Amino acid sequence: MSHDDSLPLLKTPLHAAHAALGARLVPFAGYEMPVQYPTGILTEHNWTRESAGLFDVSHMGQGALIGPDHATTARALEALVPADMLNLKPGQQRYSQLLAEDGGILDDLMVARPLDPALDGTLLLVVNAACKGADYAHIAAHLPTDVRLVTYDDRALLALQGPKAVEVMARHAPGTADMAFMAVISTTFDGIPIGISRSGYTGEDGYEISVADADAVTLWNALLAEPEVKPIGLGARDSLRLEAGLCLYGHDIDTTTSPVEGALVWSIQKRRREEGGFPGAARIQRELKDGPARVRVGLTFDGRAPAREGAEIAKDGQVVGIITSGGFAPTLNAPIALGYVPPALAVPGTRLDVLVRGKALPVTIVTPPFVPQRYVRKQTAAKGA
Repeated sequence: MSHDDSLPLLKTPLHAAHAALGARLVPFAGYEMPVQYPTGILTEHNWTRESAGLFDVSHMGQGALIGPDHATTARALEALVPADMLNLKPGQQRYSQLLAEDGGILDDLMVARPLDPALDGTLLLVVNAACKGADYAHIAAHLPTDVRLVTYDDRALLALQGPKAVEVMARHAPGTADMAFMAVISTTFDGIPIGISRSGYTGEDGYEISVADADAVTLWNALLAEPEVKPIGLGARDSLRLEAGLCLYGHDIDTTTSPVEGALVWSIQKRRREEGGFPGAARIQRELKDGPARVRVGLTFDGRAPAREGAEIAKDGQVVGIITSGGFAPTLNAPIALGYVPPALAVPGTRLDVLVRGKALPVTIVTPPFVPQRYVRKQTAAKGA
């Protein structure tokens, strides 16, 4: 969804902090956001892989569904998404998709169930920036009378990602070191109340931290004061998530793709696959049984030239698919891409071509991620989370 150019760009509470650090600010999802800092995308990417990178993701939408009890709220959300929310445990987060009636993806989102028994009917939501207005309207229009949507427009969201994120957080926020991947808790950071999940979109271990707008700069500065932490822009965020094989909404998944086509079946738990009861269930169950028309795959390149979104994938000169995300992978020092091909050509090892400016670049189909994901999965972590 594109930003209306007649509207002024929005700013996160950390906008002045980015400017002070010399960030190159660009329009993104209706906000003016840092794409990189003076050291550049490559340095930022590698720093996150080796140490800890700090991202401002305050443009994302934060909200909650609030009902009388967990079962009521979970069932209300299950009418809109294909994941099992009824069996989501307190203190756990789950990834899912808002689906259209035809099974296309309106947005992908994170859903968390608070640990606090006093919040038993609450489910916390994080949605994509470009979609949040439409998402909120869609969710609100489909809720039963005893469940309401509240949006937290006065909260910032920071992501601390990388192998040293855990030791940094442990100095400031009690209980964070013991969290498993996709766990959520409420705690404090140097006395500031925060909500925190052990998750992120880089493929590395790390956290996403929700904090009141008024405290965002204090939190940001405290984290940047740590020697392991540097600020990271949207450029490296994109190259990291691409290496991790993670979908970017509006590119790798959209209203034309189903979760089955998007290789997101892992996010639809067994009960929901069998019972249905969500938008597009008939299509998704049919695709699970008979196979989809196309499927998302990874592609590695023989040469050094990358292919961008929109480039065509061909077999024997015939177009068979399209690239949805592509670029250079700093960790691999090679180009990679995500795209869609028919299932018969989605077998790892299949050789195809990508057409770039009239040239056929040889590629090999692989199963993402391109770089191994390093989430910290402990016994308490939700299976398949």
